[in-house]
Amino acid sequence: MQKLIDQIIKFGIVGIICFFIDFGIVTVLTFLGVHYLIAGLCGFVISVIANYILSFKFVFKRKEDLDRKKEFIIFVVLSAIGCGINELVMYICVDAIYKNVEWLSSMIPEKIAVLGSKIVATAIVMVYNFVTRKIFLEKKND
Repeated sequence: MQKLIDQIIKFGIVGIICFFIDFGIVTVLTFLGVHYLIAGLCGFVISVIANYILSFKFVFKRKEDLDRKKEFIIFVVLSAIGCGINELVMYICVDAIYKNVEWLSSMIPEKIAVLGSKIVATAIVMVYNFVTRKIFLEKKND
């Protein structure tokens, strides 16, 4: 159990680093006028590359029988699904909720709502990422 807790903590640290990469890119691009979904996609893609490198360096033990090319493809496919979840959550938070709840949109600037939606999406995708990477990419304990 302690090993799992240690792994979750390491995953969390890697996730925080990648979150700041992702969130920083989304923030900069959003304030430069880039559409929030495109900004979200750009931040997500760059943070996925950083996450791949850091995850296998510090968090997960590689499967010896899994070719690195195949490993990367699986990682990218899982991340693409995570990206879809990320974009969907941001869309729901901004377009379906924020823009349709008058009192909310009158109290909070849209750029702040976008950044808040990114935080919610990140939390959801972080859980998805840990579970799917543990199932599909991590070496099983003997």
